[in-house]
Amino acid sequence: MKLLLSLFILAMSHSALAAENPAVVMETSKGQIIIELFPDEAPKTVANFLAYVQKDGYKKTTFHRVINGFMIQGGGFSAKTGNKVDTLPPIQNESRNGLSNERGTISMARTGNPHSAARQFFINHKDNAFLDANGGNWGYAVFGEVTLGMDVVDAIAKVKTASADKPVQPVIINSIKLLDREMK
Repeated sequence: MKLLLSLFILAMSHSALAAENPAVVMETSKGQIIIELFPDEAPKTVANFLAYVQKDGYKKTTFHRVINGFMIQGGGFSAKTGNKVDTLPPIQNESRNGLSNERGTISMARTGNPHSAARQFFINHKDNAFLDANGGNWGYAVFGEVTLGMDVVDAIAKVKTASADKPVQPVIINSIKLLDREMK
């Protein structure tokens, strides 16, 4: 009985800690996605992402790269013009934070330079452990996880794409807003 009570208390304390993490609501043309952010594990990455959220920097951007069974990538191109949107300076890669690129996690997109992530992100459509840091190789920094709306991620992952994995019909990020704790 003591073990059961201890496990219950441990589970309750974990969920209480998780409730302290910020969360965002991503409104897309395919539906709503709620993402819990992990500032303890990826403080610079979360702060960077929230800087864009707070200035409405993801409003009317697109998921410009979609690969079913891999990931959906967005946040860097205007839905109106198709052009890249302005970025803040790149951030330090936090891929060595103990989090893995598992289905439903959100990570920073970057170039071959491990410290080049600025605003683009991707949501893992399946487990992609090969994107994790290992040995001397930098990975892609996980900084949150979808808590509601994986059906929307699945729907986006299944859209028809053309060259460069670009959706034929744009998938628009209408907005990303900080979730009010009372709404949770």
